[in-house]
Order: sequence, then structure tokens, then C-alpha cells
Amino acid sequence: MAAVVIFQFAVPHHLQFRVLPQPLAICRLAPNADIPSRLLDAASSALVCAVVRTPDELSLVVSEEACSEGRLPPGALAELGWIALQLRGPFPFSLTGVLASFLQPLAEAKIPIFAISTFDTDCVLIKREQLPQAISALSAAGHENISEETA
Repeated sequence: MAAVVIFQFAVPHHLQFRVLPQPLAICRLAPNADIPSRLLDAASSALVCAVVRTPDELSLVVSEEACSEGRLPPGALAELGWIALQLRGPFPFSLTGVLASFLQPLAEAKIPIFAISTFDTDCVLIKREQLPQAISALSAAGHENISEETA
């Protein structure tokens, strides 16, 4: 008879977060593409901006406004309609399970995410229309929305 193992994952951290309501875009360029300066110049006023290169792609997170007026290079893909939930840090590098604690309730609510980590904290991008559902799921898991934006 085979043993059945059931894992229960309790949220180990109760976190504070704030909604950064600026509309964001996630862009994908070729892995060898130059980082488009005109896009980054336009993104300088963004609340969140990220540039990540892997052997397979160059990804940028910029304000939706930065993607307007032909600033994207030919062949670039852009997905609009994202906003960021910023965790209140800083978190020491030795602390484990922070992002997992925040993502678990979103996964259970079937909310897709795009995560960005910084030196001090994490930002989790979600689609703007899923904000009420996300806040509800996160609150039910014991996380606290400390922003003025509630849904």
C-alpha cells in the first residue's frame, strides 16, 4: 500500500504591501538587442522600472506611457495593463520564504504574476483588473494593504 503524503503550506510571513497604481508594461526584446535608451528615458519617471537580460531574451518593465509614440524598437513585444504591489522591506538576504508567502494566496486565487526583486524588497506585478481579487486573497492570508488604493 502506497503512503499518501499531504503537504500543507502555512504562510510563514504576514507582510505589508502597497499598490503602485501606475500602469506598467512588460516588454520582450531579442536577447542581443541594445537596451533602447529612448524607452528608458521615458521610463525615468516610472514608479517601477526593471531591465533583465538572459541568454534567451531582454525584458523590460516600464510605464505604459514609455511604450507610446513608437518608442519600442521593431520586433519588440509589449504586454500592457500591469500594476505593481510593492512589499514593505527591507528584507535581509538570509530571510527565506518572503516571496513564497506573498505568492501563495495569489496562486490559489489563480492570479498570474510577474515578480521583480530589488536589493531591499520585492514587487509583484498583476493585471490591473485583478486588483480587487488580489487584495481580497492577500488580506485573507494575513497580508496588509498599507496603500490608499484598495481596489
